[in-house]
Amino acid sequence: MKYAYPKDELNPIYCKGRGPDYDNPSNININDILGDYSLTLIDALDTLAILGDTREFRRAVQLVIENVSFDKNSTVQVFEANIRILGALLSAHLLIQDQSQPFGHLEPEWYDGELLEMAADLASRFLPAFHTSKTGLPHPRVNLRDGVPQGSRTDTCTAGAGSLLVEFGVLSRLIGDPIYELSARRANRVLWKLRNANTGLLGNVIDVNTGKWVGELSGVGAGLDSFYEYLLKAYILFGHIEDYSMFNQTYALIKQYMRRGRPNCNSGSGDHPLYVNVDMKSGGTQTTWIDSLQAAFAGVQVLAGDVEEAICTHALYYTIWKKYGVLPERFNWQRLSPDVSFYPLRPEFVESTYLLYQATKNPFYLHVGRDILKSLNQLTRAQCGYATVHSVLDMTLEDRMESFFLSETCKYLYLLFDTENPVNQNSDRYMFTTEGHILPLAPWLRQHNWDSAHFTLSPNPAINSTDLHASCEAINEERIHGLPLKSQYLEQISVSLGVEL
Repeated sequence: MKYAYPKDELNPIYCKGRGPDYDNPSNININDILGDYSLTLIDALDTLAILGDTREFRRAVQLVIENVSFDKNSTVQVFEANIRILGALLSAHLLIQDQSQPFGHLEPEWYDGELLEMAADLASRFLPAFHTSKTGLPHPRVNLRDGVPQGSRTDTCTAGAGSLLVEFGVLSRLIGDPIYELSARRANRVLWKLRNANTGLLGNVIDVNTGKWVGELSGVGAGLDSFYEYLLKAYILFGHIEDYSMFNQTYALIKQYMRRGRPNCNSGSGDHPLYVNVDMKSGGTQTTWIDSLQAAFAGVQVLAGDVEEAICTHALYYTIWKKYGVLPERFNWQRLSPDVSFYPLRPEFVESTYLLYQATKNPFYLHVGRDILKSLNQLTRAQCGYATVHSVLDMTLEDRMESFFLSETCKYLYLLFDTENPVNQNSDRYMFTTEGHILPLAPWLRQHNWDSAHFTLSPNPAINSTDLHASCEAINEERIHGLPLKSQYLEQISVSLGVEL
């Protein structure tokens, strides 16, 4: 707030704000995310509530309402603006509207639903991405003022097209307009229909006009990760069996084609389990790298009830973290070195650590959290904030602090240690979006079945009773104070990656 507001992000080394790169519209690394709408302030609203800073929350809400407009000549990525901005506005509005006020007095006396109005305004600016598509898959980018730019790229990642249902569904239910949820559902069903006929797998990049796969890599990391996550979370929120069926079918295929290593996490012999990137057509291994976004998959496995498997998934990324102090963007598991070496303060590993602690209450994960905090303070602290690690090999820093550092990384770390926080005391009442925004698990979210006259959808995917059973093995109470991953397996993975125990 001191150095960057009202810009979108903080440059923590030179203590300045950062906004869109208007001089270079093709700089999508910046312009996909920054839209001249005080991104970090909005993205961090519910973090302020969770921290219990009610006064600053109310001040931030007032600043957003009085100063932010989405009537901008900014071309942004629909996916990023949806999870960072729309999700944040919905979360903050619902926290204000919660009559029990578990986080303290959050509601400004004058508040009259303005954040929800802003959310609806923003979402309406996303709709041209769907309306101008020939398949029902949304175009990846929209100009907030003019819609889909003429001649813009039509290739989008699967996660970008298929990770809108949570925020769009909540908005539709809040304002009573089905167009948002039904647009997101239609996109999911189109993707589902375009799975490979042989393997049932999806690729990672698709053309929204032709419905042809541009990228045929299938994995659990970048380009696909939040699609799987939102199938499960949409079911948790809205109760549609269709979403749960699609998740369980997909999860079974992920294990069938992508999982390598010994069959069981904590028993038997063989290499440590690993989820690799495969060819969507054959299921054969396509790359020898994994990416840092895959660290979130352990959290999805926790939500799915596959806790033992989550323990193994998390252990791999913890070992890589210990090797470098942070996670490289891509790690080559064959050469045991980074393929892409930067670390932009990503939250995925922290998120999985938090969720595994909530699931197991094993203090091992508190020690992991302590290691993360130590690394962030020693390796990424800059003059005015925390900076992206340009290379994990020499720990040089880059002058950027993305908004998810405050909306997710810091939030999950705080919640890991704040055992009395209302989120932790009432964990059955909240769910996190893929950007870490909390939404209520409430009956009113399960009460809408939009009339088919509102929208034309393709038939539901076939649902079999065998698709609706998730593994839900609890962790034995006697294991709470031992290592979640048995010592011989922890030693195995540490030795294989050259990391001291």
